[in-house]
Amino acid sequence: MSKVRNLAEIAPNIGFTEFDFYDLYRSTFEKSELGRIKKLLPLREMAENFGLVSKSLRPKLGRRSYFTPEGKVALMFLKMYTGLSCPNLMKQLNVNIHYQMFCDVMIDPTRPLTNYKLLDDIMLDLAKKLKIQQQQDLLAEMWKPYMKDLETMYTDATCYESEMRYPTDPKLLWEGIEKSYRIMCEFSSRLNLHRPRTKFLDVQKANLGYRKQRRRTKSQTRKIIRRLLDLLGKILKEIRRMEREIDGAGKLLTDREKGDLDIITKMYRQQKNHFRSKDCRESIKDRIVSINKPYVRPIVRGKEMKSVEFGAKVNNILVDGISFIEKLSFNEGTRLVHCLKMHKRLFGVEAKKVGGDTGYAGTENRDYCKANGIQASFVKRGRPFSEEKKEKDLVRRELARVRATAMEGSFGTQKEHYDLKRVKARTKLTEILYIFFGIHTANVVQLAKRVEERAQFEAA
Repeated sequence: MSKVRNLAEIAPNIGFTEFDFYDLYRSTFEKSELGRIKKLLPLREMAENFGLVSKSLRPKLGRRSYFTPEGKVALMFLKMYTGLSCPNLMKQLNVNIHYQMFCDVMIDPTRPLTNYKLLDDIMLDLAKKLKIQQQQDLLAEMWKPYMKDLETMYTDATCYESEMRYPTDPKLLWEGIEKSYRIMCEFSSRLNLHRPRTKFLDVQKANLGYRKQRRRTKSQTRKIIRRLLDLLGKILKEIRRMEREIDGAGKLLTDREKGDLDIITKMYRQQKNHFRSKDCRESIKDRIVSINKPYVRPIVRGKEMKSVEFGAKVNNILVDGISFIEKLSFNEGTRLVHCLKMHKRLFGVEAKKVGGDTGYAGTENRDYCKANGIQASFVKRGRPFSEEKKEKDLVRRELARVRATAMEGSFGTQKEHYDLKRVKARTKLTEILYIFFGIHTANVVQLAKRVEERAQFEAA
């Protein structure tokens, strides 16, 4: 018997169904929060959009998957719902029958799953095939009957920070030195050459002493940055020299090592030019702040607690408390028209009321709202309202108040309860996948609570 089998396959084979203790688990699962959540998810349609369901009649070759296509999508919702890492999620999946029913699998308790890389592979596969807007169309179509007040839309932007250390110039340069020095040593070993001489140990000792200091002067910082730049330039120069002088040497470098060297070289040039300019406030285009995550960019937020954040900048729209992703990485002031068009596509109605902060209150956005008869929450320019138009001002204030509480509340819920406060992903695609499923897991949990409250009210 295989370690994992689908519930649909094993249920008809269980004898003496009057003693089938799984019936009790099925009934309790349907009444649980996970059971209510599963009823609100179009798992089959989402799996087809991911390309997990083959439309060909020809049977697939190779070993059968442990999880069904719908189970793979459900597994991603379960991960964001629990907030567990892949190893811990696998442990819980082995012992929690409700989790197994949610993912449509049955695990033999005598032969539990042990390799958590199975879950990593599923998530990597989903990350490569994710189409955000198409998936959101499916979810909106499923959730629309449970929503109300569809003509009111709120929009705002937030940053879902990546799990990474705060970058400084010395930290970033030393990170590049460690990686490039390791590549240089292994590369020279493959070529049967002596390792090139550098001042790695001396600079390592000086860098350690600098890091131990509680307070550092500007002259001390510039001094250590100068030594780090010199050492990194020397290491990169030696690697390129060996690669150039020996025929076929470049083939001995792996694709990952070549990619790391390209990123480190670009970072080195940025830091060198920045060091020469002597302007600490200089703006660097496409500035690299992490060797492991070169796609992450610094986002200046201007907030009191965090002046700079590092992660994906996402523009969301909110309709009846349910969030949808409008765009990742953008200029929020120019996205209001796109938000309104997306709202109409998802729900099939024109928005009559719009709530947005001052970042959206540009002249073009104001003119568009006025031309289309949309009541916005923007502060009125010019003279104050007359007495007969005070009611219009009350609507504007109410939109602004609800936007401030509802939008910020949705961001806080997603970050605090659905693992989006610090996105623990290794690649850009998986980070986007986590953000997508984290947002919509928060949505479906909220909808499941509404459905349960409505059922209890009708029963009373």
